[in-house]
Amino acid sequence: MSKNKLSEKLKEGVSVQELEDFARKHSTEVFTVLALIIGAISSIFNFFTGPSWTILFTTLGAILGIFFPAPVERGLKQLYDFTFKQEKSTQMILGAVKIVIAIFIPFILFGIIGLLAGTSYHYYTRRAQATTEMKQPHQHHHKGDEEHD
Repeated sequence: MSKNKLSEKLKEGVSVQELEDFARKHSTEVFTVLALIIGAISSIFNFFTGPSWTILFTTLGAILGIFFPAPVERGLKQLYDFTFKQEKSTQMILGAVKIVIAIFIPFILFGIIGLLAGTSYHYYTRRAQATTEMKQPHQHHHKGDEEHD
């Protein structure tokens, strides 16, 4: 979307129909974002568990994702394949369950986020290493007998 179209859209606003269409098309993502927001609020204000459990499980998930990227990635792939291959009504039920988990035991949700963070750490470091290896090292050209430090 160009900058002019974006600024026009911001001025016009978004219709209810556009919001509904977006939510239908991206229902899993919408439920995940809502669950994260609700889970963060639940953790911050100690509704059922405090932020210490959330931080602990996020950290443990990231550590597991970093040390065991292949099995964690396989497990997460199975989880998300299961979620996305369901009918829309089942996806809505799973989204509601995710929100309930976010309210009562948010550290579970953030533990999964930690697993995602750990596996993405490996993805991005491998990608950075591959792009570094592709680049040719700089060759220094010296003229004659000039000395260089």
